[in-house]
Amino acid sequence: MTLLWIALLPLLGVLVPAFGAGLRRRECSLATAALPLLALLLTLAEVPALVDGETLRFAVDWLPALGLELAFRLDGLTLLFNLLILGIGLLILLYAHFYLAPEEPYGRFYAYLVLFMASMVGIVMADNLLLLWLFWELTSLSSFLLIGFWSQRSDARKGARMALAVTGAGGLALLAGFLLIGDIVGSYDLDRVLASGEAILADPRYPLTLALVLIGAFAKSAQFPFQFWLPHAMAAPTPVSAYLHSATMVKAGIFLMARLHPALAGSELWHLTVSLVGMTTLLYGAWFALMKTDLKGILAFSTVSHLGLVTVLLGIGSPMAVLAALFHILNHATFKAALFMSAGIIDHETGSRDLSRLGGLRRAMPITALLTSIAGAAMAGVPLFNGFLSKEMLFAETLTTPVLGGLSWLMPLLATAGGVLSVAYSLRLVHGVFFRTPRQAPPRTPHEPPRLMRLPVEIFAVLCVLVGLFPSAMAGGLLDLASRAVLQAPLDFHLAVWHGVNLPLAMSAVALIVGIGLYPLHRHLRRFLRGFAPVDARLVFEAATQRLGRQAERALQRLENGSLQRYMGLLLLASLGLVALGLGGMPSLAGARAEQPVDGVLLTGAALLIFSGLATVVTHRYRLISLLMLSMVGLLVSLTFARFSAPDLALTQLSVEVVTIILLMLALFFLPQRTPRESSVPRSLRDAVLAGALGMLIASLNYAVLTRDVAGISGFFVDNSVPGGGGHNVVNVILVDFRGFDTLGEITVLAIAGLAIFKLLNRLRLFMPHSDAEGRLWSPDRYPMILTTISQALLPLALLVSVFIFLRGHNLPGGGFIAGLITAVALILLYMARGVEWAQSRLDFQYQPVAIAGVGVAAATGVGSWLFGRPFLTSAFGHFHIPLIGDIELATAMLFDLGVYLAVVGATLMILANLGKVTTPHRPVKEAPATPFVKEKR
Repeated sequence: MTLLWIALLPLLGVLVPAFGAGLRRRECSLATAALPLLALLLTLAEVPALVDGETLRFAVDWLPALGLELAFRLDGLTLLFNLLILGIGLLILLYAHFYLAPEEPYGRFYAYLVLFMASMVGIVMADNLLLLWLFWELTSLSSFLLIGFWSQRSDARKGARMALAVTGAGGLALLAGFLLIGDIVGSYDLDRVLASGEAILADPRYPLTLALVLIGAFAKSAQFPFQFWLPHAMAAPTPVSAYLHSATMVKAGIFLMARLHPALAGSELWHLTVSLVGMTTLLYGAWFALMKTDLKGILAFSTVSHLGLVTVLLGIGSPMAVLAALFHILNHATFKAALFMSAGIIDHETGSRDLSRLGGLRRAMPITALLTSIAGAAMAGVPLFNGFLSKEMLFAETLTTPVLGGLSWLMPLLATAGGVLSVAYSLRLVHGVFFRTPRQAPPRTPHEPPRLMRLPVEIFAVLCVLVGLFPSAMAGGLLDLASRAVLQAPLDFHLAVWHGVNLPLAMSAVALIVGIGLYPLHRHLRRFLRGFAPVDARLVFEAATQRLGRQAERALQRLENGSLQRYMGLLLLASLGLVALGLGGMPSLAGARAEQPVDGVLLTGAALLIFSGLATVVTHRYRLISLLMLSMVGLLVSLTFARFSAPDLALTQLSVEVVTIILLMLALFFLPQRTPRESSVPRSLRDAVLAGALGMLIASLNYAVLTRDVAGISGFFVDNSVPGGGGHNVVNVILVDFRGFDTLGEITVLAIAGLAIFKLLNRLRLFMPHSDAEGRLWSPDRYPMILTTISQALLPLALLVSVFIFLRGHNLPGGGFIAGLITAVALILLYMARGVEWAQSRLDFQYQPVAIAGVGVAAATGVGSWLFGRPFLTSAFGHFHIPLIGDIELATAMLFDLGVYLAVVGATLMILANLGKVTTPHRPVKEAPATPFVKEKR
């Protein structure tokens, strides 16, 4: 359970700032940090178990049919990332407390930031590939919210959209890759996947699987060719940038490559692809970092470069290369978080991040200058700082890699070139801000930030020095646990500052010396680049997005021109083709099953059904007559169900038919009685041919199905209806027991739809059309006496029938749905006969609570089964002796059916009763005299 709490506490922490925004800023900040801090302490408490060689796991079934478990693990790799995510996240919260302006919505910002933290913790702790993917996508959504936090700025909106589009598309590719891995291995359990490396590499689908997984990882970690989105994420507030680049989303792709290393690495395809992509990204990011003038732009491209460095090491894939990759992940997190927060401090205190407006700040901000210099030296790989150690390990590994075969000498050469550029842009960053003579004064007078705002930078700067001086003591144990988790075996290594005079040391010296010499020349390089047209990836992406939108709109206009006939024609033609294709492949239309005898009753019913259907079409211009013909079709279908031993379907169809006809009659009240002629003779002929062809093919399909024995699942329900659900009415038992969850969803949707229509109709007022355009009156009598009298007598009988149908539904035809429709029809008849005002004065209650109560009762019935240790919506039944009544069977499914009944009654009346209230008289209407038996309320 500890692992579950480590994963869930940050997720629960999202609610703290959301509900605590009314607190003062300090209290809100402290409350927000409480749950992540507790998660960090729980993680540290499990370190002794990890040191003993254990891998901690927690798993419960979630959707076992899909292979999805709520499964978490804690091993050395998870520990490394959890310490970065939670530890740096807490320091970022402290920094953000001072960084954000007083008028900023800090509660919302903290909620987004903690959601970001929780999603990353979920990724690194997930022990199931599908669960990992869910958290993976959650990082894309939370980063979108954070990057676009300053939504009033165009660059923030565009940067957020770009990040979401690129990482979201990569997430879809990753899902496809995970599905292929699950199909190859037979499970999404991470242990089984990591143990099946040989099977995955031997599968012919391995290249496609690897490509899809790497696309997801490269898109998330901004590797070539997806590197363009990350620099434009700098539109986010600096605390977000510091967190994004040091410990969270951009490290997710790196984590994934490390996590799946035992399963996917080891092939030439892996080594070549990952190493070359990483090296390309390393050089691309380093070059553009040297060219930028914005502090966050320099740091953003440097992040792209350093992520490429880690990717190169993971691509090389040797045990020491993996160790170096993990070491650089740790080192990069410390110095990059420090540098981003220093950039934020400089911007916060001077009002600018532009190098052209900065310089000489060492006098006004000496402590910040020292801290930034330390972090910059670590980023450049200066000896005695942590970045030097992992970069030298990179140089050593590139000397032994056979990635490019005969061209393997290019790898150390390119790595050294990347080191040269890294020294140059790091020196430019530090020197240009603090030591160069300023060209112009910054917008604000610079000064040191508040002490606590600088504290996180001081902590990271100290770590850069301590890890650089004492690497084995400070990081050796953590790297041992992490490398053991990735390599699936212990690794014998020793971290030290001095390894003697060797080629990697010479490469480091060359990088340092040439990088220092390159720095003064960067002006000439930038002047050379000005000769080329500038390319803004954000603008290119926006232009491509808009171009795609315009093309989609043109394609949509060709397909959707507003013609309902065209849509229906295309749909029917597609159906026609599919049915014809299927029937054409059959050797014979008739099957071996004997046909049922045809008697006079069936022929009469078929003739009436055909006549009603044709009459509906022929009289379609006369709306009321066409509606009456359509009601005959529904009635005959109900009789057909009854004739073929489906009384439940017959009752349902009949009830639905009545409600539907009432609804259509209420709607037709606002339309003319007759519609103008709209179709020409050729068009009508075309429609008749299409309808006739489709009817013949559907009839042929029905005939083919009915004359063949088809294996179905009905036998299971028939056999288990009584022993499993305690009822003889198979249809009702299916609805309230076997497929109760479906029914719960359906009545929930019905209630929501009823509420939505109620809100739409609540204030709608339409003119009452007493006659159509040709002057024909619908009816001069608003409340006919015969209808009024009959409805008054039918109401109690209908309600009695409804109760009877409801009570017998578990064993005989009936049920809550049918009973609810009968009740609704009886009440609607009262509304129609007496008027809305008269009915509502006597039915003085709202229907919304009825529908909501119905859904609540049905859900509570399902929840009640949990109290007895049973799955959700498990029903129970038994036989009981009740005095004066006798033996009776009672089932909890009846409570569920009561919920269905209430939901149907409430939703139906919300729609139909309110539809009768939307009229506003256009002119006075002669009212029919009230009956002497009832005094009508005015």
